[in-house]
Amino acid sequence: MCVLIPLVVSALTLLSAPPAQAQLVDEDDLARIHREEPEPPDPAFQPATPLLPPTPPSVLLSGPFLTVQANVDENGRNIPGDAANEPSIAVNPLNSDQIVIGWRQFDTIQSNFRQAGRAYSHDGGLSWTFPGVFTPGVFRSDPVLDFDADGLFYYYSLQNNFCCDFFISDDGGVNWSDPFPARGGDKQWFGIDRTSGIGRGNIYASWTSSFGCNGARLLNFTRSTDGGRTFSNPITLPGQMQWGTYAIGPDGEVYVSSVSFNVSKSTNAQDPNQAPVFNVVGSFTLGGQFVSGTGPNPGGLVGQMWIDVDESDGPTRGHLYVLAPVDPPGIDPLDIMIARSRNGGVTWDAPVRVNDDPPVANAWNWFGTMSVAPSGRIDAVWNDTRTSLNTRISETFYSWSSDGGQTWSPSVMAGPAFDSYAGWPRQNKLGDYYDMESDELGAHLAYAATYNAEQDVYYMRIAVDCNDNRLHDGDDIASGRSLDTNGNRVPDECEGECKGTEAIGTAACKVKRGGATRLIAKLVGGLDGDTFNVELSSGERQNGTLNRKGKAKAKFADVPLGPGTAAASWGCGAEARRDYDCD
Repeated sequence: MCVLIPLVVSALTLLSAPPAQAQLVDEDDLARIHREEPEPPDPAFQPATPLLPPTPPSVLLSGPFLTVQANVDENGRNIPGDAANEPSIAVNPLNSDQIVIGWRQFDTIQSNFRQAGRAYSHDGGLSWTFPGVFTPGVFRSDPVLDFDADGLFYYYSLQNNFCCDFFISDDGGVNWSDPFPARGGDKQWFGIDRTSGIGRGNIYASWTSSFGCNGARLLNFTRSTDGGRTFSNPITLPGQMQWGTYAIGPDGEVYVSSVSFNVSKSTNAQDPNQAPVFNVVGSFTLGGQFVSGTGPNPGGLVGQMWIDVDESDGPTRGHLYVLAPVDPPGIDPLDIMIARSRNGGVTWDAPVRVNDDPPVANAWNWFGTMSVAPSGRIDAVWNDTRTSLNTRISETFYSWSSDGGQTWSPSVMAGPAFDSYAGWPRQNKLGDYYDMESDELGAHLAYAATYNAEQDVYYMRIAVDCNDNRLHDGDDIASGRSLDTNGNRVPDECEGECKGTEAIGTAACKVKRGGATRLIAKLVGGLDGDTFNVELSSGERQNGTLNRKGKAKAKFADVPLGPGTAAASWGCGAEARRDYDCD
């Protein structure tokens, strides 16, 4: 095993790319932008022929979060020359050590032919077994995974005729059923009812209506009431439902989101004796335009329209949330935005910006992914170019909200820098999405990155638990189990006393050609793991966590010319200031 962070970052800093401009998506063209099928001249099937010997898997520690590579060979090693992207994840609700990840498996990047990759872990994600693809030699794409309330895993897989299959596992992903035909179409998604109502175990699935199974058009929803063994004849969802996801409410209501900025809802789909009826319950705004085929992922989506619902017993129970990356007004190309409905999607509150980086040119926030914990806490991750200001060099960030998405914790860098243009398998993209499941401690994330200079799939365990009580710190504070007297979202019992040596070592400004300025403030003398916030007199802010040496760098772009002051505060309560001059 090897820790790649220093080597990855140093290599990536040598790369450069011109800024990209976002392309707006016309709703009439949505169906033509994306479709999954093999493209000539690629052969029908190309078996794996590794050009290089296997290498150790990537095991990364970025801040407090552990990342482990999932697409490994039978000996747990990286497979050079292949590509894996577009992961989906499911975690057994009865045994969280059992986790399954699916992905698009390209045995060689010389072809866009792909198959249904999958791996399982029975030790909470510390190690992974990739037993091979489903139905070898068969084109498969768009993997989507979920679990039911009894711990069964489901894998939804798209074929090249746009028909889909379900594979089912009852032993934590080791063995799987033969495929069950499941209607379907391009960019399919599904949800499972895990309530205790009459719809428990129901499976609801939909897809892009323009590319349905065996050429079917307009029909884009089906239901299974027998655990995925059979599926109903498809019907048409109202509201141009594309590139969205599912949420099942606490009373069994079914929600489907769409990049058309509306939500379709059914209250009777849970009843196996009734034909499902859906209605568009309300439209929302995220403060910008949905874009695709641009920036860090020029051949694919920059994110989906995620939807989730609060199933807690607290005051936010039943609240509905949608999250997606959108192009806001101004020079900022892409932000992660969230909106909330408190009445089942009928009306929506004003959208809230999740990412906290300054709104500057070429700061792309993409592949935004959201899930809601049993407590009602909202977790969000996304890729972010704030540090590099280079379209192709991203880091993965994490933030959480315990007040219904109205305010968010300072974002932390959860995954190190990678080049999203590396290792394209005859497709100019890193897939179309990540996937995440939240629990009491944090979140389970499946994501793709290029830490090995090729596309690989990774599992990240996001655990925010400074007091080691196996509960998320944000939930500790929200529930009153912990105090947070200084309001920095860190439980008081975790902060202790400052070292007394906290300081801003340097605050240096560099002016580039054309007048662009960058400033780096170096923090020193702090405690390992302490949080920090740096604010410039011009209003820009950066925050994060100190490294093991008690140090950190706060990086700012497009700082106004002239003198200024950097003001730093540490979670322990220390403060410091340092003047700078950008001239």
